[in-house]
Amino acid sequence: MQSAITNGKGAALGLHQLQKYQAARVTGFRACADDSDQQVVMRLMEIGFLPGETVHVIATGFPKGDPLAVRVGQSTFALRRHEAAWVEVALEVQP
Repeated sequence: MQSAITNGKGAALGLHQLQKYQAARVTGFRACADDSDQQVVMRLMEIGFLPGETVHVIATGFPKGDPLAVRVGQSTFALRRHEAAWVEVALEVQP
């Protein structure tokens, strides 16, 4: 069975901080400051970024790494780094 851990400091990582092919689980979202932030978070939830879901960054754009191709469940989405930063994740570790 897999278990989730944080970045070693007790804080969740942002999805935008994952390395390619690194497995993680969605733990939640950053706090929203206003309605536009909340709309971004709601959109991410609607397309499947829900707590408990496994995610992987499978590709990054060239040359600055934007956008990210992110797999959640069986679906792949292109997210800008600022969108991916809203999603908090915990790394997956094999026992």
